Amino acid sequence: MFDVDKWQEILGTIRKNKLRTFLTAFGVFWGIFMLVLLLGAGQGLQNGVFNRFGDGAKNSIFFSGAKTAVAHQGLGPGRQIQLTNEDLATIAREVPQVQIISPRNRLWGEYTINYKTENGSYQVFGTTPDFLEMNGENVKTGRLLNEKDITDKRKVVIIGEAVRKVLFKDAPGIGEYVNIRGIHFKVVGVFTVKGNNSGRREERAYIPFNTLQVAYNQPNQVQLMGMVAKPGVKAEVIEEKVKTILAQRHKFSPEDAQALDINNNEKEYDQLMGLFNGISLFVWVVGIGTLIAGIVGVSNIMLIIVKERTREIGVRKALGATPFSIISLILQESILITALSGYLGLLAGVGLLDLMRYGLEASGAELPFFSNPEVHLGVAVSATVLLVLAGAIAGLFPAMKAARIKPIEALRAD
Repeated sequence: MFDVDKWQEILGTIRKNKLRTFLTAFGVFWGIFMLVLLLGAGQGLQNGVFNRFGDGAKNSIFFSGAKTAVAHQGLGPGRQIQLTNEDLATIAREVPQVQIISPRNRLWGEYTINYKTENGSYQVFGTTPDFLEMNGENVKTGRLLNEKDITDKRKVVIIGEAVRKVLFKDAPGIGEYVNIRGIHFKVVGVFTVKGNNSGRREERAYIPFNTLQVAYNQPNQVQLMGMVAKPGVKAEVIEEKVKTILAQRHKFSPEDAQALDINNNEKEYDQLMGLFNGISLFVWVVGIGTLIAGIVGVSNIMLIIVKERTREIGVRKALGATPFSIISLILQESILITALSGYLGLLAGVGLLDLMRYGLEASGAELPFFSNPEVHLGVAVSATVLLVLAGAIAGLFPAMKAARIKPIEALRAD
C-alpha cells in the first residue's frame, strides 16, 4: 500500500541534501545515457553498412571468369576463362543445393539510350527475373522482366528511376520505345533499389538475357552467374561444388584462386555480423561498467545516509518499527534516485538519437556507413528493468545494515 508519510520523508531527505543527491543521480544518468547513445550509434553504423546489401539475397554468391594463374594439364597460365550457357545448365543439374541460378551479361561501357530528343549514357545488362530478385531490384511502375520475355527473346527493357527521370521527365514512360545501340526496346517497367549506392544502381537498364546474347553478338557467353543456396545450406558449400565443376569443364586447377572471380555475399555478411556482435558486446560492457560506477555511488551515499540517521533508526526500532519497514524506506529512496535519474538518461539518449536521425533526414545527406541511429524497444525495456534492479541492489546492503542496527547502540551513537 502507498505510504504517504514514508514518501514525504524520502522527499524531505532528498531536499535537505540536494547537491549530494544530484551528483549521485548524475552518475546513473550518465551511465544509461552513454549506454543508449553508444547502442544507438552502433545500430546506425550497422544499418549503414548492411544497407549496401539492400533487398538482395544475403546468401547469394556470384561467379565470373578470370585468368588462370597456374599451369594445369599441359595448359599454361594466363588463359581467360569464359563461362557458357552449358555451365549454367550443368550446375543447375549437378548441384541440387542451389535454389536459384541466373546469368547476367553486360554491354561493355556505357551506351546511350535515346528517347526522341532525350538521351543519356547508362549501363545496359541482359538478365533473367531470378537475377533481379536476388539482386534486389524492386518494381516501381509497370513490371520487371518475366519468363515469357526470356523464352520469346522479346525486345523489352526495364529502366532505373534515374534513367526514367532523364528520358521521360515527369511521364511514367511505360509503353514507350527507347533506342539502345540501334535497336528499339519497349519500356515495360521502372525499378528502384534500396541501400547504399542506390542512385548509381538506378542508372541501369535491363533487357532479357537471351535477347542481349542474340542482338549484341554474345552467343553462348555468360559474364556473370549468380546463385542462391537452398535454406539451411551455406554458400561456401555451393562455392566449392561450383568451383570444382567449372575447373573440370574449363581445365584449370581447383586450387587456382585467380581463375574465377567469386563474390560470396553470405561470407561477407557473416563477417560483418560477427564484427557488429563484437561491437555490441563492447558497448554493453562499457555502458554497464559506467552504470555500475553510478550504482556504486548511489550505494555509498545510502550508506552515508544510514550512518547519519543511525540514532533516528534506533528510535524507530525502539518504538516498534519492523526490519522490513526500515529496509523498505532505504530501498525506496535508492530506487527513486536510480530509476528517475536513469529514466531521464534514457530519454536524453533516445532524444539525441532522434535529433541525429531528423538532422540526417532533413539535410538529405546519405552517409555511406551510417544510417537511422536507433535503439530497439527491447533495449529500452531491458534498460528500464535494469535500472529498477540496480536501484534495489544499490540500496539493499545499506538497508540490511540499517535493519541490523540495535536500538540501544543507536541511541548511544554520537
